Order: sequence, then structure tokens, then C-alpha cells
Amino acid sequence: MQNKEQKIIVAITGASGSIYAKVLLDKLETLKEQLSDVALVFSDNAKTVWQHELGNSYYKSYSFNIYEKTDFMAPFASGSSKYNVLIICPCSMGTLARIATGTSGDLITRAADVMLKERRKLILVTRDTPLSLIHINNMKTVTEAGAIICPASPSFYSMPKTFEDIAATVIDRVIDLAGLEQNSYRWGNK
Repeated sequence: MQNKEQKIIVAITGASGSIYAKVLLDKLETLKEQLSDVALVFSDNAKTVWQHELGNSYYKSYSFNIYEKTDFMAPFASGSSKYNVLIICPCSMGTLARIATGTSGDLITRAADVMLKERRKLILVTRDTPLSLIHINNMKTVTEAGAIICPASPSFYSMPKTFEDIAATVIDRVIDLAGLEQNSYRWGNK
């Protein structure tokens, strides 16, 4: 078993795809033994989209520390806090644009700025389609700065049966990128 040094921030924006955020949070709950902290922050629209798409406000029931998007006193607003990973899931194109231009007007974009300046892991689970050239250029900018773009593009070779199974094909990749150990479908494993 790994040591419990992993500290993760999950930011949820108002892009469509709340199922990805739910599956991510559910999986992180099952991997708690690998984590010393999970912090959550929501954009204004994230909660509204969650309620619309999933029909509930279950996001309130997770045992993680929740921070307001205006709370610049949150520990991960500074590089000295030693959070290892920030996962923005789903990541709206507006959030991506603000990160790409270095605009830190809320806790989500400030945390992203901290991850980039400290050379820590920033994973952006983008969901929009189609992409404009502006989106592509913003993805290029953040990638060159050290972020990882992990589009919410499900795979189907594991033969997923439910919406959650489909979302898990993306989230399993995100969990791997975050450096956590998990049991998940692996191509070619019998």
C-alpha cells in the first residue's frame, strides 16, 4: 500500500457531465486509504447542472472538505500546502480559458494557477464538443504549461452497461493519471 501523502483537490464546474464528477467522487471515497485529504470546490453553475442532470443534490453528502469558490484562505490557494493533484471534472471551456490566460478570479482558477506554477499535476476533464480553434489553442497553452487534458471521451471495450459504467471508463483514466492504485478494466488483461 502507498503512503497516505496524496492530497487531491476536485473542482467541479458547470459544464454538462455531472455524472463524471459523481463517479469520480464515488471512486475517491473507495480509495481513501491512499489519500490524506480530498478538497472539493464547486463553481456557481456546477450545483445547478448536477441537480438538473442527476436529479439530486447528493454532492452535499460526500465526506470531503468543501470550500467556497471565493475562499482564497483555502489551503490549496497557496503552493505551500503541498496538494499533489487538482482534477477539474467536468472542466468548462470558460474555466479552461481563464486558466490558459492566468486569470485567477476564483478558487478554482487560483488552485489551477498554483498547480502549474508549482509543477504539480493539473488534470482537466473537458467535455464540450465540437471544439473551436480558441478551445484548441487554450488546450495547447495549458498543456505546454504542464496540465493534462483528459477529454471525457468514454471507451467501450470494457462493454459498459450503465451510464455510470460509461463514465467510469473516463474516470478510471483520471484516477490512473492522479497516481492512485485501483482495480479497473485493462486492455489485454484476461
